[in-house]
Amino acid sequence: MGKGQLWDRARWLWLAALVGGISYFGAVVLRLDGPAIWAWKASGVGLLAAWAAANARGTGGWMIAVALAFGALGDWMLDAIGMMQGAAAFAIGHVIAIVLYLGNRRAAMTGSQTLLVFAVVPFALLAAWGLTKQAAPEQMTAAMGYTAIVALMAATAWASRFPRYRTGIGAMLFLASDLFIFAGEGGALSRDVTMWFVWPLYFGGQALIAWGVVSTLANERRA
Repeated sequence: MGKGQLWDRARWLWLAALVGGISYFGAVVLRLDGPAIWAWKASGVGLLAAWAAANARGTGGWMIAVALAFGALGDWMLDAIGMMQGAAAFAIGHVIAIVLYLGNRRAAMTGSQTLLVFAVVPFALLAAWGLTKQAAPEQMTAAMGYTAIVALMAATAWASRFPRYRTGIGAMLFLASDLFIFAGEGGALSRDVTMWFVWPLYFGGQALIAWGVVSTLANERRA
């Protein structure tokens, strides 16, 4: 590909990330567990973070790299340490991403796009409440708080100048993945069902987010 395109720098890291993230779905289906599996789980987004860092030459590039790194840490912590600790790592990454997206707002949006941006957070909170209302109060409160953060990340990603068909949709897929988690944890859906959706939506979302942000910033740097 030509100058400034996706594969210019450290393309092997991008390809390795896809291999790591896509192949991990086999571990999900087979219900594998253990330290090696936790590392495998973190490898996909961890390599996306490394790819973003290899292409980073400004503040925005390093911010998305760090946000992805916290996502990889969260992937590992969810299984190795616990749900709350993993969620905290993800939340830090989301806050960094929100700051990045707010600093790169789209100059203008159509009415329907604006409506979507403002509808994402309340819709996601309503969905999270419906999916966790049978859970313990502290679990529902934690789910609602985390949903507010990830939904705000998705809304600001959609309102940013990064490509909607990559970063915007990727952020929405990430949000959908979390809602499937709550559906499984809250009993709205069987975990035998949700396992087919959570990882593909999550990793696909992270890959699209990274692709959209990193390629946009890299292309601008080399223009």
